[in-house]
Amino acid sequence: MNHSSRLKFGIVVFPGSNCDHDAHYATGKILQQDARFIWHKEGSLGDVDVVILPGGFSYGDYLRCGAIARFSPIMKDVVRFAKAGGAVLGICNGFQILTEAGLLPGVLLRNASLQFVCKYVCVRVENAETRFTSKCRNGEVLEIPIAHGDGNYFIESDELKRLEDNRQIVFRYCDGEGKISKASNPNGAMSNIAGVVNTTGNVLGMMPHPERASDPALGHTDGRKILDSVVESLVLQTVLT
Repeated sequence: MNHSSRLKFGIVVFPGSNCDHDAHYATGKILQQDARFIWHKEGSLGDVDVVILPGGFSYGDYLRCGAIARFSPIMKDVVRFAKAGGAVLGICNGFQILTEAGLLPGVLLRNASLQFVCKYVCVRVENAETRFTSKCRNGEVLEIPIAHGDGNYFIESDELKRLEDNRQIVFRYCDGEGKISKASNPNGAMSNIAGVVNTTGNVLGMMPHPERASDPALGHTDGRKILDSVVESLVLQTVLT
């Protein structure tokens, strides 16, 4: 963690990433933090406080979503950074890459409808005590867009229980009132899961795009609460240390 007044966000760019500029704009322009792109062939993240693996179709989604990106040179340092406690946010394809890399449990399968889904959805905050949700309330409903064909989260039943017991499920798809139902599940995800954290709480993967719901000019700002939470938690961490 650097001790300047601005955090350093590193946005990893893979061949086929298409939400990297959205993430750069949200963190650099909207949040007024330092943001820079990190090409997938680089061997080091450099001096960063937060790593974002953005959405898109890394390597054309050949083999499986995120399966090839997992072996990009930069990922070795992303794994090191994550295991050292660094904050990592994987959005959509970034979530898929994190599961492929073993940094998050579970896997993202083809949407149950077999259709690409692009729309605003509601998600309920299941755990507001993470560094990604500290500016939210437990049970709060956020409206954030999704855009994916492989967002169907699956995990074995015993692992699901472990996720629930450890409060690793951070977001669930819901309706506008916060009710969890099959109708509010856009992709067939097990237990309506939209986002999970690792056991130590420093790595979050989520299918919805918070960076696309951060600019007031677009009429939706619920996603900014997630990005602001990251900034607030790291600034607080600096003060405490």
